[in-house]
Amino acid sequence: MIRETVIEIRYHMLMASCRVVGVLPDWFTYGILGRLLYFILYRVARYRVKVVRNNLLHAFPEMSEQERRTIERDYYKHLADVFIDTIDMSNMSAEEMRRRLTVDDIDNQLRVTSGKSWIAMMAHYGSWEYFGAYQLYDPASQVVGVYHPLHDPAFDKYYRKIRSRFGVLTIARNDMVRFCLRHRNGYNGHPIIFGLIADQRPPQEDHKLCCEFLNRPTHFFMGSDWLARRVGLPVYFMHVDKTGHSSYHIWFEELYNGTDPIEEGVITHRYAQTLEKMIRRKPYLWMWSHRRWKSADMLEAQLKASASQLSEEPAVMSDAECGAPAAGQNDTADK
Repeated sequence: MIRETVIEIRYHMLMASCRVVGVLPDWFTYGILGRLLYFILYRVARYRVKVVRNNLLHAFPEMSEQERRTIERDYYKHLADVFIDTIDMSNMSAEEMRRRLTVDDIDNQLRVTSGKSWIAMMAHYGSWEYFGAYQLYDPASQVVGVYHPLHDPAFDKYYRKIRSRFGVLTIARNDMVRFCLRHRNGYNGHPIIFGLIADQRPPQEDHKLCCEFLNRPTHFFMGSDWLARRVGLPVYFMHVDKTGHSSYHIWFEELYNGTDPIEEGVITHRYAQTLEKMIRRKPYLWMWSHRRWKSADMLEAQLKASASQLSEEPAVMSDAECGAPAAGQNDTADK
């Protein structure tokens, strides 16, 4: 009981703070607070700078160090903007949200998906929390945001609140399969748009597929692939472009039409290839601070350590270190 009360108090304090910041003019939030946040993240806290640099080095080995540092700085400036975007969503009006998020050729997208449920495959690129505003462009459908619950319950409640602000239904990732099978024909009479962010490192126990991605073998979630083939849902990749500090433009590219026979993994491969093309177009908009290749980095470090040891003069090891009986001992114990 006490724990729940503390969580509620923290949540309301967080929401109130964000709403106070959210009413401030953009020139102050993005121009001053955003720059201060960038300075703290990048220059003071050095938030995952080593991770970012290592990821960029592997992704763009053909670039100079100066070019990668430019992407690095631009990424932290963009990350600060994303934090401000998320704060602003606490009390943003539908009209303001439409101004910030525009959709290319929306009439055509509504026409080809009319009356159908479909999957929007997204990434941590641009300001991904804005996707919930697509509900404003397609009120005849029900947007469902599949998310991974945060460890901090107060922050988790805040994010669920802003994601559902414009009518989006949020579903925890572990409940996705059950929900999809139960509502395969729609939700309360409305076709469903499943918003799935599929670019992060999947847990060990997940069904995953290895793809070549940004010059490295990379595992990807197979959830969208499985759902599309099991239920027969069209799949669209959501492209994103940043047009200002707080404004984005999106458009959709079909990855699967939902009817043709298709082998397992093909949709996931198409997603990985299309995502890489989008990242290479404007690299700084992707989340480079994520430990996307954590296991690969650990393996690489081990291989480097082994290579270093092999290149050195071999050390003289005792019999005991080699696992053999030491001098003066016999092997009668095995007889």
